[in-house]
Parts: sequence; structure tokens; C-alpha cells
Amino acid sequence: MRLNELKPATGAKKNKKRVGRGSGSGLGKTAGRGTKGQKSRSGGGVPPWFEGGQMPLQRRVPKRGFHNLFRTEYQVVNVGDLGRFEAGAVVGPEELKAAGLVRKNAKLVKLLGNGEAAPGITLRVHKASASAVAKIEAAGGKVELL
Repeated sequence: MRLNELKPATGAKKNKKRVGRGSGSGLGKTAGRGTKGQKSRSGGGVPPWFEGGQMPLQRRVPKRGFHNLFRTEYQVVNVGDLGRFEAGAVVGPEELKAAGLVRKNAKLVKLLGNGEAAPGITLRVHKASASAVAKIEAAGGKVELL
């Protein structure tokens, strides 16, 4: 078999349905849409979420709580996750992204105090809990807030 002998399996390639190309084609005049009605019009038809006039699901289900549109969202890093950095390292958001500890699109990073601190690391984060700062400083490190 050669490259010029390759061809798709029979029935794999199908010609596009060409509608509205004269009465001889079998799909002329109304182009297979039938006569009149919402689905025959250009741009007609109902969206996938339409429920035939019934009260839509997103309006039927009860809403709970308060959703603050202006909340600040932090990517969380625990003290116990910092063991992969060597002693004396200066670790900022870029280094955390490179290590895969925070997502690449993370804008703000918060340090939490879960786990054991690695010795002698200088951390540069946007926010840190009091317990995290205490653990880092007890291990001979330092926390700088950006």
C-alpha cells in the first residue's frame, strides 16, 4: 500500500446536503423546511433550554444565600506543601505556579497553616493566616506580604 492509494472507508465521506437549489434537486422551494411556522423562518426555532413556556428550571429552583460579586478570590497554599523548596529559597507567586502549587491564572495567593513548615524559606504572598506565619517563622523562615 502506498500513500497515493489511501482512501477513506466506503460510506465515511458524505456529500453535503445542498438545499434550495431548484425543484429538480428534491430540496428546492422551501428547502426541506416545510411551509410556514417558526421552524421554517430564518433564525427560527427554540433555544435548547426552552421548555415550551413552562417556568424554566433556573427560575423554578430556590435561590439560597448571598453571592458577593466583588469578592476577592485567593489561591490557597498550605505550609506543608512547601517542602519541595530548598532552604534559603525566596518563593513568590511565580515560583509557586512553576511548581504547580497554584493555577497558572491565579492572581492572588494566600498561605494557610496546614502541615509542617520547611526550614528557612522566605515566602512572598498576598495574604497569610496567623498560624502559617507563626509556623514559617518558627522554622527560621520569613513571610513577606505583597
